[in-house]
Amino acid sequence: MIESADDVPRGTTLHADVCIVGAGAAGITLALSLSDQGLQVLLLEAGSRARDRQAQAHYEGEVADERIHSPVHRYRLRGLGGSTSLWGGRCVPYDPIDFERRSFVPGSGWPISYEGLLPWYAKANTWVEAGRFAYDARTALPEAPPMFAGFDSDIVRTHSLERFSCPTDFGKRYRRRLELARDVRVLTGAHCTAVRLDEEGRNVRALDVATLSGNRLHVSARAVVLATGGLETARLLLQSDDVVPQGIGNRFDVVGRYYQCHIAGNVGTLTIFGSTRQVRHGYEIAADGVYCRRRLSIDPAMQRRHGLHNMVARLHFPKITDPAHRSGVLSGLFLARSLVSYEYAKRLRDTAPVPAGMVARHMFNVVREPVEIATFLTHWLRHRALAQRKFPSVILSNRTNRFSLEVHGEQQPYAASRVLLAQDVDALGMRKLRVDWRYCQADVQSVSRTLTLIAAEMERTGVGRYEFNPETLEQDLMRYGAYGGHHIGTARMGTRPETSVVDTDCRVHDVGNLYIAGSAVFPTSSQANPTLTIVALALRLADRLTQRLQARRAAAVQVYA
Repeated sequence: MIESADDVPRGTTLHADVCIVGAGAAGITLALSLSDQGLQVLLLEAGSRARDRQAQAHYEGEVADERIHSPVHRYRLRGLGGSTSLWGGRCVPYDPIDFERRSFVPGSGWPISYEGLLPWYAKANTWVEAGRFAYDARTALPEAPPMFAGFDSDIVRTHSLERFSCPTDFGKRYRRRLELARDVRVLTGAHCTAVRLDEEGRNVRALDVATLSGNRLHVSARAVVLATGGLETARLLLQSDDVVPQGIGNRFDVVGRYYQCHIAGNVGTLTIFGSTRQVRHGYEIAADGVYCRRRLSIDPAMQRRHGLHNMVARLHFPKITDPAHRSGVLSGLFLARSLVSYEYAKRLRDTAPVPAGMVARHMFNVVREPVEIATFLTHWLRHRALAQRKFPSVILSNRTNRFSLEVHGEQQPYAASRVLLAQDVDALGMRKLRVDWRYCQADVQSVSRTLTLIAAEMERTGVGRYEFNPETLEQDLMRYGAYGGHHIGTARMGTRPETSVVDTDCRVHDVGNLYIAGSAVFPTSSQANPTLTIVALALRLADRLTQRLQARRAAAVQVYA
């Protein structure tokens, strides 16, 4: 059942077995997984509609350095489905090494293992509609040629895959199931403004909920789950300071710290020798109809030997802003950058004004290749705009065997990288966020050493040549700053409250009935986009809550009998 929080009588206290705050990938997965388990579930969503602009304004905040981090309200959406309304659909599990405690990555180590999460990973693949849980080209694409003909390396792997969701908008895809579920009640327009603990600070007593039209109500639940994203989760914990002055879960000043995104950028030039037919650089379609793409990665044993953060590299076209690429499609994208979505448009801009001569050269590229542009637009219309399973991104035909490498790497957990409360408040009286994202030289140096290994293996095998400038690497990686909407680590998982916020079951230390779902609990960022792991952890949490709450209910019935 879905209804508006404005239709609930003012001052009402709603009761549920489980109350979930936030109806994005984590919240919707969790709510529907708890359905039909003998529990009453209440799901609160701040947005009243998809991409709710009025509610979106409450995401606005401050950024310490806007050159390296996007405005706080970007990449986050309020409305049923949350930020899945705008994600690109890339699905990748974390690697087994990501869960290890690595001496060369301070702050690394999950209290759970890859094998422990694996059963939920397989289920998560179904939820995100990414086909089989098969992320190795040797099994997912058994008949396809290798990424590079003749490339054989024990150091650089070329069989690692990323798979792509439709991309699935959870609000649209699962709306009907939410409407029909008799034990799930969804309230839209319901902004959770505070988590109220009991006097001892041991359990959540109630949630304060407000609407933008002025309605106020409360929620009492046996278990409360915050599924509001890596930034908003920290904001809500820090804001709720009436019983614990430093904020819930923040006894040791960990909430909001260790804020991670990903280290990313287009770096260097890779030239593959021989025919263009010897390179598989685009999207391939698996037997289940899902788009897949290969990446370059370093073997885990080599990561340990060389002390490297986890990183992947994709083959990418040359720098779009430079008309020297002579591609009509790329120049057309550059000239139409004002019409492109924020995430991609900012990568089509340089900080300096574009000279008139450069614009003219881009226009010449467009004029000289009308057939290429027409072919591209036809493909984009058929396989992207009108397709249910969309072609993931712009891929151009390989004419020259020359590519840049699109780096996507792990960021070392760094206590000084954090989100805090600002002094300004929003219209509901909540203090806004201030984001102070930072990286360290170890992040850049690890990328440099990884690229050096790739270059050496290309030369050793005779397949190609990779060149990059270590002196400008940091500038290349930080050209667009923190990568996208990957907000990780602000309420990290661990075994000790001195260094973490939640335990192995994603329960806040010292608070018996408060849980966190989403990338806020990730101790490390891996090389992978977070969505698939978010859904896997939500499925795992659903099982934990079902076991715990059903057991307590059965015990209560037995005592009563």
